[in-house]
Amino acid sequence: MSTIKPIWSLRRVCLICIISAITLLSLLSLSVITQQFNSSYQTSATSQIKHWANVLAKESSPYLVNSQRLALKDNFSLPKHIPNLNYLHLYKLNSDTEKLTLFYSYKRNEQRASIAQKSHEISHLLIPRFQENHLEYMQPIKVKEKIIAYIYLQSSSEYITQMMDKLLIISIIITFMVFIIAIFIALKLERYISAPFSALINTVQIAAQQKNFQQQCETMPYREADILARNINILFTRIDKHIKQLDAAEQQNLEHSQALENKINKRTDALKESNQELLSTLEKLHQFQSQLVESEKMASLGDMVAGVAHEVNTPIGLGVTASTLLADRLDEIKHAFDNKTLKSSQLKKFLYDSVENVAIIYRNLNRAAGLISSFKKVAVDQSSEDLRIFDVKQLLNEVLLTLKPQLNVLPYVIDIDCPNELTINSKPGPINQILINLIMNSIIHGFEGKDKGHISISVMLLSNQLNILYKDDGLGVAESIKHKVFEPFTTTKRGEGGSGLGLHLVYNLVTQALGGSIVLNSELDHGVSIEINFPINK
Repeated sequence: MSTIKPIWSLRRVCLICIISAITLLSLLSLSVITQQFNSSYQTSATSQIKHWANVLAKESSPYLVNSQRLALKDNFSLPKHIPNLNYLHLYKLNSDTEKLTLFYSYKRNEQRASIAQKSHEISHLLIPRFQENHLEYMQPIKVKEKIIAYIYLQSSSEYITQMMDKLLIISIIITFMVFIIAIFIALKLERYISAPFSALINTVQIAAQQKNFQQQCETMPYREADILARNINILFTRIDKHIKQLDAAEQQNLEHSQALENKINKRTDALKESNQELLSTLEKLHQFQSQLVESEKMASLGDMVAGVAHEVNTPIGLGVTASTLLADRLDEIKHAFDNKTLKSSQLKKFLYDSVENVAIIYRNLNRAAGLISSFKKVAVDQSSEDLRIFDVKQLLNEVLLTLKPQLNVLPYVIDIDCPNELTINSKPGPINQILINLIMNSIIHGFEGKDKGHISISVMLLSNQLNILYKDDGLGVAESIKHKVFEPFTTTKRGEGGSGLGLHLVYNLVTQALGGSIVLNSELDHGVSIEINFPINK
């Protein structure tokens, strides 16, 4: 038996190719940036520790020469001001015994544990050595070209780990945004590629239905599709010529009934084949229509992702700013405390500023958490059609919160009339999508060119059914399209970005996903009223 090769769609090919390319580029860029960052850090850290070793060696030389250990301990304050310095050791060289003894040691704070002496590792530490979370280095101290001591420094590298974590988070966010853009480009490319083939399919369908093969396919925008269109035109010409020849033969051979009957049988078989091809083509068209509806759902979720990401950015940015300011104030207080210059007024101001900054951080993080939580619930519901028990008014509030980035910049008012603690067992996902599509449809179509607008959503429980009455005072629906407003590809913005699938998606969700009914009433310039009823489970 011959194996059937899988048939891939244009969308799948575009998505795989573009996402694969973007993934490889993102990983390569991340690897290069990380490598450059590590290399730059090691070079900078090595130069810095050598610099401080030279400075400290010069400062401590007089005390080492005069063996003034106590004076060095009392007056040597420079190590406290060196950033990231963990430990400092001074080993004095005994000129008689050639042995090193610990002359002075420093550690950043008293709680930090002491480390073992490093006098036996001089040969390994003359070049800066990187360990797991620190950098250590030892250098000789010379007076008149004679080594009198060795200085050992150990600096912390923990901050680089924090910077790497931040870099990783930023890279993940950027990679996610690049993925979204790549998917959008792939979908746009797939639509551009498939549009000429849709036109060819439409032409073939019309020719098959009307049996008019004199019409010609239009010129296509790219070569492969244009070659196919030319061949179809040639086929139409030949079919038309063949039909004419058959007609002439029928006129010439009317007395030959048997021949005529055979020709009729052949034409009947040809008609059956044409009908079968037509059915197959219609089935493909329905599949393509379903794919477009799913694309409309994903486009709606994509708009919400962009809006919520923009909205969350502000409180998080304010929280970061407040926390940075609080850290600066804390460093000032710590410095004053260490130098014993801390004043009561300075401490009072620090406590006041700290309370204010902590309040700012809490408010903004709480706000961001609320936005993310609401968006998470809406996104999960929008991608699920499972039954669950939920609060209807809470669902409506979450939908409005998710659309808040789009609604904040528009002069429109949305009122909700829903009983408190109205809990039902139904499918929140389709209800979520229905409300979002109705609100966005009013904003895009109903309030076009208007400075103000009002939307009202009323919800009530009628027996075992939930009634939703949606109204707006927009432009309304013209009589010419009101009877077909729920049909696919019906739009007043064709050529301006309108797909004509928004209300068709609403109709399918109400009638199929929820098993209910939807009725639209509207007059031109008097807004629109949409009533939705669907059963709920007990």
